[in-house]
Amino acid sequence: MNGAKAVFYSVRNFSTLAVVFAILVSGILYFLELGGSLGWQVGFAVFALAIGIPHGAVDHLVALPATSRPKLALLIFGYIAIAVLAVLAILYWNKLGFQLVLAMSAFHFGFGDAAFIAEQDRLSGRRRMKPKTQNMFAISAGSIPVLIPLLNESTASALREINPLLITWASDIAPQLKFLVAFFFVTTLVLLINEKRLREVIDLSLLAALALIAPPLVAFAVYFGCWHAMRHTARLTLILPKAKSAAEKNNPLGSFIAAVIPGLPALFGTVIVALLIAILDTTNIDASYLWYLLVVVWALTVPHMMVTTKIDQESLA
Repeated sequence: MNGAKAVFYSVRNFSTLAVVFAILVSGILYFLELGGSLGWQVGFAVFALAIGIPHGAVDHLVALPATSRPKLALLIFGYIAIAVLAVLAILYWNKLGFQLVLAMSAFHFGFGDAAFIAEQDRLSGRRRMKPKTQNMFAISAGSIPVLIPLLNESTASALREINPLLITWASDIAPQLKFLVAFFFVTTLVLLINEKRLREVIDLSLLAALALIAPPLVAFAVYFGCWHAMRHTARLTLILPKAKSAAEKNNPLGSFIAAVIPGLPALFGTVIVALLIAILDTTNIDASYLWYLLVVVWALTVPHMMVTTKIDQESLA
């Protein structure tokens, strides 16, 4: 499947370049003392989130590729119900709900990235990572982009827009979390170097640099849209019939587009939902809208992870 191999190669290069670009822009603006400006951060984040939102909107095609309308309707109802509960957990269930969503997000992102690499290895005929290395990579690749930006002190003002009680979500364990993330990061690098996995060393190092250098909002949005979502979409080209067919015909661009198109309506739906939540809030809509959009994205990760866990396990087996 040369088409699928080309999709994975191109997407991986795109995600790498997108993160490098975000790091460079953040660094340059910081030295020019313009890094604190919210304008460029919002522009970056909106663009990146827009890229990422459609990737989970084809979960019904993944979970039930051929099924009756009643079963499909039941799946969609359950999916939306779980997402709504997750939104409420973040907004009203205070720290515990937020912590649970973050833990699930880190798990999903990390093992999704590991599954992407495993599938690319299979397409390229390359030897897979050892199970221990693969699991350590997944933990690091998920915890770095989720936890490090949120442990940044500058995130407090943003969290205040969602729920003031979230400001202290990790106040009691922040040092321990930072230590654990650093421990897994260094240990994973050692394991990867031992297996001569240079590209994975670069991947993990770039994720760490993005989380440490870019503003928290930019770091998460760029990771979500340009890294996680793009790589997940590449994996969909091996599952969705039209995308798979285009890949088999050695049409990588057509294959990727076929995997994206079914999810485009979700982009508009998510924007509308976030806008409605912000309107119902009595605070400044301009300040809160983008963060409510992030809340919706975080919440959608919960049912999305429940659907994709099976294909992740199959890829990593």
